[in-house]
Amino acid sequence: KLRMADADVPCVPGYSGADQDDGVLTAEGESIGFPLMVKAASGGGGRGMRLVENAADLPAAITGARSEAENAFGSGELILEKAVIEPRHVEIQVFADSRGNCVHLGERDCSIQRRHQKVVEEAPSPAVGPELRAAMGAAAVAAAQAINYQGAGTVEFLLGADGSFFFLEMNTRLQVEHPVTEMITGLDLVEWQLRVAAGEPLPLDQNGITYDGHAIEVRLYAEDPYADFLPQTGTVVAWRPSPDVRVDTGIVEGQEISPFYDPMVAKVIAHGGDREEARRRLVRGLEDTTLLGLPNNRGFLVDVLRHERFADGSATTAFIGEHFPDLLRPVPSAAARALAAVLIYRHSIRNGPQDGAQMGWRSASPIVVAIDLRFDAEKCACRISPTGTGFQVSLDDDAAETLQLISVSDGSVRFAWDGVVSTANFAYEDDDLHLDLAGGSNRFFEFTPALAAATAREGDGRLIAPMAGRIVSVGAQPGETVVKGQILVILEAMKMEHEIKAPADGVVAEIGVTEGDQVKPRQML
Repeated sequence: KLRMADADVPCVPGYSGADQDDGVLTAEGESIGFPLMVKAASGGGGRGMRLVENAADLPAAITGARSEAENAFGSGELILEKAVIEPRHVEIQVFADSRGNCVHLGERDCSIQRRHQKVVEEAPSPAVGPELRAAMGAAAVAAAQAINYQGAGTVEFLLGADGSFFFLEMNTRLQVEHPVTEMITGLDLVEWQLRVAAGEPLPLDQNGITYDGHAIEVRLYAEDPYADFLPQTGTVVAWRPSPDVRVDTGIVEGQEISPFYDPMVAKVIAHGGDREEARRRLVRGLEDTTLLGLPNNRGFLVDVLRHERFADGSATTAFIGEHFPDLLRPVPSAAARALAAVLIYRHSIRNGPQDGAQMGWRSASPIVVAIDLRFDAEKCACRISPTGTGFQVSLDDDAAETLQLISVSDGSVRFAWDGVVSTANFAYEDDDLHLDLAGGSNRFFEFTPALAAATAREGDGRLIAPMAGRIVSVGAQPGETVVKGQILVILEAMKMEHEIKAPADGVVAEIGVTEGDQVKPRQML
């Protein structure tokens, strides 16, 4: 950042000094003013970053950001910056060779973020015209030349509503979102990297770089948008990406998603003649993509792309906080619950004597099966009666409706419910059913007496690990009185620190972990 200021690249006002004493940082922060960003000097991806609204919160933000930075990057050095409110996050792709040539390949808009980490990226930016593109491109090239850079790099800026822009950082690598640049330029940036590394000149000069259409990319994460985007671990029981969009991924069915890496499992990218065509194509591609086995953000991504503020191109970095402040977990539709109950019933007897054509047959009165269906923290009392043409299904004592299975094969089911024909994807994990219907994915299971007994034994008053990870710190002792909201344990998983807080006032009876322990999901802390 200091070198960028020397190169006349616009920078956000702040403190980047070598003196990292807490008192110095606190004084500098108060001098800069609030709101203020505390950032890891070696950081990225939102780790080691805190937004501070007032002076009282600054000391805790410095401590938290430094701890996360040390764990993530091996360096606790911090910088402070004046917070630019509701900007756009716009970055410029640059390329330089060993012969003094340097070009930019246009901008990407990465404003849709949660926890300062990108979720949706697109090129070009709907807020950038030819003149602004030229100005930002020139600043990015100047930044690369100031450090004698070679290879692919990305210069990131904050863009204000008035067209002013400020240097954030330079990522000295090819970034996650590089496919959108490839799709609008028609260039293979990995090939460019290899050619530059081999000592060749850049294949094109600035005048030779042209742009065609619009491209949008979303990051498919193993995270739960309805639990504050908490990263998730588990097994991929079904993975069928859409063939109609570009999908960059490294996962396969049966793979375990561990806590040791970033939770992104795939990138889904669509190109169109204009922004609206790309947006519609990406929505359809996501709807046609199946990922089952663990919570993920696919449905949330569809909601973002369909939102009117995203569709009209006016979204800023405040978009998710403004329009999705309190995400409520969607309740599965009646069709999804009825289908889940029928599939669980079929699965439970698939190898029994009633399988196939004789399923549910009796010589006397028709069979009626009661299933206590559970999903998330919800439940539904289902009653199923097989008939000659399908099943009569009632949900929570509502009148029975007919569900007909038209075809079931290879993890896909076509069915009719209440006169409407639909298609769903599903997969079993032991006795659990993972079901994807109309863009919503849920895990269903039958609540049996054995499960009820196990739940009763768990009791209350326990803090459990929400996911696998490493214990960074334990902030209480046995016998200590704690209050609701007090941070008791900090868990590091998927490159983020997660604060585990007391759910109520009480006294700590037992601590089951120590600093440095690796824990499993639902392990008692």
